[in-house]
Amino acid sequence: MVDLTLWPSVLAAFLGVLLFFYGLSRKNKASSSSEEEPGAATTTATVTDDGDFGSRNVRDDVIIVGAGVAGAALAHTLGKEGRQVRVIERDLTEPDRIVGELLQPGGYLKLIELGLEDCVENIDAQRVFGYALLKDGKATRLSYPLEKFHSDVSGRSFHNGRFIQRMREKAASLPNVRLEQGTVVSLLEENGTIKGVEYKSKSGEELKAYAPLTIVCDGCFSNLRRALCIPKVDVPSCFVGLVLENCQLPYANHGHVILADPSPILFYPISSTEIRCLVDVPGQKVPSILNGEMAKYLKTVVAPQVPPELHNAFISAIEKGNIRTMPNRSMPAAPHPTPGALLMGDAFNMRHPLTGGGMTVALSDIVVLRNLLRPLHDLNDASALCKYLESFYTLRKPVASTINTLAGALYKVFSASPDQARNEMRQACFDYLSLGGVFSDGPVSLLSGLNPRPLSLVCHFFAVAIYGVGRLLLPFPSPKRMWIGARLISSASGIIYPIIKAEGVRQMFFPATVPAYYRAPRAM
Repeated sequence: MVDLTLWPSVLAAFLGVLLFFYGLSRKNKASSSSEEEPGAATTTATVTDDGDFGSRNVRDDVIIVGAGVAGAALAHTLGKEGRQVRVIERDLTEPDRIVGELLQPGGYLKLIELGLEDCVENIDAQRVFGYALLKDGKATRLSYPLEKFHSDVSGRSFHNGRFIQRMREKAASLPNVRLEQGTVVSLLEENGTIKGVEYKSKSGEELKAYAPLTIVCDGCFSNLRRALCIPKVDVPSCFVGLVLENCQLPYANHGHVILADPSPILFYPISSTEIRCLVDVPGQKVPSILNGEMAKYLKTVVAPQVPPELHNAFISAIEKGNIRTMPNRSMPAAPHPTPGALLMGDAFNMRHPLTGGGMTVALSDIVVLRNLLRPLHDLNDASALCKYLESFYTLRKPVASTINTLAGALYKVFSASPDQARNEMRQACFDYLSLGGVFSDGPVSLLSGLNPRPLSLVCHFFAVAIYGVGRLLLPFPSPKRMWIGARLISSASGIIYPIIKAEGVRQMFFPATVPAYYRAPRAM
């Protein structure tokens, strides 16, 4: 006779076997579906011994092209917001550049706001408290107005590559961010919407990655920007870079700007033992380094204008031969909004690097974008997302345009010219800033990104011009001096108005009149 007490156990075992095979079937099906679906991509990040970043399979929310200052900071910011982020960077080894080495105090405040302030630690970064302006043997010190801020707030100068690697590591420490080495060759477009990117992996394999939002941050030499904006790149000059050792700046912990002939020379510390020197050479062509023309130019034209404290170190740096060049590019932001894609960083907007404002603009843009995306839980509605992101281009304008305009205007004012009116403007600027008080605090607040207000910029710029006219007319005006004064005002207008026009008068001064200004993202 069958023992009926065994039936419950037999039935439970049978059901257990069925549930096991059913669960296994579902798991295999989900795995297969994940491999076939284009949007399923990899994103987490741990640094491996070879400098690459490991991963596991999850769906991407955002693809970021480039892991420079803008790309790495953006990856960390969006990763902290809970987005699944994939970053594709051409070269994940430490960069070696001669620009992007000075972060203004306004940029440092944005770094704090993004939770990245520790990225300037443990890289021998130097604190910067202002500028020294030197002309014809005279000097004036311009301190950042930092009285209202915490004692840690100041500028920072450092090796660009060390700073970028720290930010990459910070981004990679988040479990939903993946940094991958590869070269993006094109954007994937479908019916006018960017769906992702096509790229070559480190091993040369051709791959595609998909996400609802692709952000292009591939730098000043971007090969993707033409698909997303109207690039009007100007190259007014080139920087010639040297590293000086075993010397001290005339003013410790200050950037130094020499109003030299034909154009400015910059000095600032990049470590506790090194000083960066950047010599501006007007035009797109510089003397050849290979045939010795560059060394001759630096020794005969530039060296006599270098402060005595730095002269011997400057000559030694030339003789060591480690001379680098970099074109100085300027490009106003002129985007055409594209569903599924966005431009940021130097791929989107550039200004002359004289004032060191590039990183401040990039970090400020990231704060604006983070706040816009925060309420949007689903990024898959490309047309709606594009509509809301149009407000990004308007909301960023007052800060970005102020820094851009100041950089372009100061470069032209600080450069020597055969025009007597332009040289009077140059001298007037030096004397105006030397007055101290509000006459230096206002312009330095603009320069440092602490008070980037367009109207304040225009007021101070024309105050310099009027001050220059006053110097000409007092104590006894003459017809010649009155004529030079009129030309000075005309010259000042000719410097600043084209820059403002390129930036956009309405967006810069009256952003509240632009409809996109009021587009607040709704939760999706």
